[in-house]
Amino acid sequence: MGRRDDFIAMYADQLRDYFGVDPDVELLKAVTIGCGPCIYDDDGCLIAATQAHELKTVKDSFLKKKLGLPESPELMEAINEVLATYGKSNRHKFRAPVYYMLTVMFGKEDIYGMEAALEADLGKIKARF
Repeated sequence: MGRRDDFIAMYADQLRDYFGVDPDVELLKAVTIGCGPCIYDDDGCLIAATQAHELKTVKDSFLKKKLGLPESPELMEAINEVLATYGKSNRHKFRAPVYYMLTVMFGKEDIYGMEAALEADLGKIKARF
């Protein structure tokens, strides 16, 4: 198991523990890869939830730029909801699980090519019956 795989396993555990979801590991892997080398950086892998400029970066760089969402109050509401669920006392809010949850909340899995994979799987299942 490589270092990235270790991180993905840790992120999956956090999604189960903090959010009560059983993550789609392929989507989580794609989101983690999309985070780039910041997952290996002690500071960059975390979201500073108390810093307004960090939340603005999540909104502008991830939600608007990566996911292609239009500006709206719902963007910051979703960020705050995910961070609140992660826990105010939890000082280690990892970027990849937050991005995963936001991706799922806004139904933007197709950005990571997951929709096509799911449709292909569904096609294979239907072909059997």
